[in-house]
Amino acid sequence: MKFYGYNKCGTCRKAQKFLDGKKVTYQSIDITETPPPKTVLKKALKTRELKKLFNTSGVQYKELNIKDKLKGMTEAQALDLLASNGRLVKRPIAVDGDRVTVGFDEEEYKQTWGKKK
Repeated sequence: MKFYGYNKCGTCRKAQKFLDGKKVTYQSIDITETPPPKTVLKKALKTRELKKLFNTSGVQYKELNIKDKLKGMTEAQALDLLASNGRLVKRPIAVDGDRVTVGFDEEEYKQTWGKKK
């Protein structure tokens, strides 16, 4: 499993604590240095609408006025933007094969990562 997170993010730490508690093995990737590739973001789109992939409370989201720009973007342009700037991506993103979660919701984690595949 790949876990795209940020070590200063409390939500990411909660998600990692959950995974550690379930003894799930994962590769931790700093989302700010290595954003998820478009292939991962496209998988996430199957479970979320596009705007839910953005970190809407993030400083860069607000500074770059993404909320207004998003309306005029194609899906491909938005995915390119997310894949190029990890600070814009809602975190954490956990991915393993076809399974992917965005953000941390304990119930969703229990369903997706709480039991062996």
